[in-house]
Amino acid sequence: MSSSALEDRVTALITVPVERLGVDLVDVEFTGGTLRISVDTPHEPLEGGVDTATLTNVNRAIGAILEEDDPIPGRYTLEVSSPGVERRLNRPDHYTRAIGEMVVVKMKPGTGEVRRVKGTLTGVEPDGFTVLVAERDGNDLSEPEPVTISYDDVDRTKTIFVWGPTPKPHPNSKKKRGNR
Repeated sequence: MSSSALEDRVTALITVPVERLGVDLVDVEFTGGTLRISVDTPHEPLEGGVDTATLTNVNRAIGAILEEDDPIPGRYTLEVSSPGVERRLNRPDHYTRAIGEMVVVKMKPGTGEVRRVKGTLTGVEPDGFTVLVAERDGNDLSEPEPVTISYDDVDRTKTIFVWGPTPKPHPNSKKKRGNR
């Protein structure tokens, strides 16, 4: 069975039980003998995320389902985690969840002059998505411009966590030390 078919089989087995535990199944990936399951809260990804107790419950539930159905031949390692603040976007629903977030899109070779864009994901359509591009191939644009990208042209997309401004130092952080 191909990796893709195996991932589809596991997805079909665990989606409903995972949702019953109050989380969304974000991704299933099987590579190198490791089955990686990513789950997230059904609300905005950066509003708290999944706690360790929930991950433990999801791991136990998935483990029991996979033990009973046994869709994966041989030995493998099961990893259950949240997708994190920087995550790969593989499917249209991943892109939909990430609307409003900063993304980096690496294009497939031969799909155009531009190889990499960075900007804010602003919309998702059945055949592609729109990014308000602020940087193209490492060069900042003077004015961000909307660009619609076909899913077929994408090699890899991931979200980027943008840190806020650096906080000012606390006035007491550099106390003078007197002689003792």
